Amino acid sequence: MVLFLILLVPLLAPGAKIKEICNVIGVRDNQLIGYGLVVGLNKTGDGTTSKFTLQTIANMLQSMNIKLDPRDIKSKNVAAVMVTATLPPFARQGDKIDVVVSSMGDAKSIEGGTLLMTPLKGVDGRIYALAQGSVTIGGRNGRGGGTLNHATAGRIPAGALVEQEVAYDLYSRNEATLSLKEASFQNAISIQNILNRYYKERVAVAIDARTIKLRKPKSVSMIEFLARAGELSIDYNIKPRIVIDERTGTIVSGIDIEVEPVMITHGDIVVKIEERKSLPAIRKGSDTVNIGRNTQIQPQNNAVVTRTGATTVANIARSLKKLGATPKDIISILEAMKNAGAIHADLQII
Repeated sequence: MVLFLILLVPLLAPGAKIKEICNVIGVRDNQLIGYGLVVGLNKTGDGTTSKFTLQTIANMLQSMNIKLDPRDIKSKNVAAVMVTATLPPFARQGDKIDVVVSSMGDAKSIEGGTLLMTPLKGVDGRIYALAQGSVTIGGRNGRGGGTLNHATAGRIPAGALVEQEVAYDLYSRNEATLSLKEASFQNAISIQNILNRYYKERVAVAIDARTIKLRKPKSVSMIEFLARAGELSIDYNIKPRIVIDERTGTIVSGIDIEVEPVMITHGDIVVKIEERKSLPAIRKGSDTVNIGRNTQIQPQNNAVVTRTGATTVANIARSLKKLGATPKDIISILEAMKNAGAIHADLQII
């Protein structure tokens, strides 16, 4: 089923906390990856065509003083997998983190299998964690990830032990740097001003649209300084954006994103938006839809009529859907409007 989402996203969101819109540079997650074997499968593992799996089994057995030619291995109860995890900032030795296990051979399913001890390495090639445990199917793909709803990928909650820490001495530092998640000169200046007013001295300076340099006051530690700073709220200026998922046909837009006068022809669909002398209209064949702002759409003969007002992306999407336009048609029309300069919001296609 196609989903159209028109969300109320105001251009100004007062009260956004600094910690919600900024990151502290250097305090971040690190990605880990490893290669291992899942065993204990009920004939749903890799077949003999996955030669790397057979070689891996032979190498593992050889480390246990069992020499075996890979060509002699016929087991279908083993699958070669890639193991991924996210090492959070300030993770310490002995902490447990979730891992995601994904088949890389021709296994039909890894459900119910057990991952053998697998070293997880960072981009620098060093081992930061060891993963092992029973694989579950249908969980969440890491923190905030999507659902793993197929049998060739699963997860192990708390399945890896941290063996090595990423050193970052924040306590003894006198300076830190904030990075806005979305660049904005106005937001950078707002953060600078509120921090300087709160501490009654120059502790922050915005150096560009994304970066704010901080110098802690002498009366507090860096940890306390960042904790207090993160709780301060600013009037957060949000740049309007339209997000389109081409695969599912989902459109997410602020409800007040206006469309300038324009005429677009797409197949048998004509979108004509004029100055406020008359209602803007969308026509498909003999059917017409008039569009306005913040109104209830009411069928009237073969037309859909609304009261006059500004034309928004929300109105256009609803009206096109009522005329039976496909998600591909709606996406193409919005892209054409953006390219013609009729939509000033960012258009993000995922």
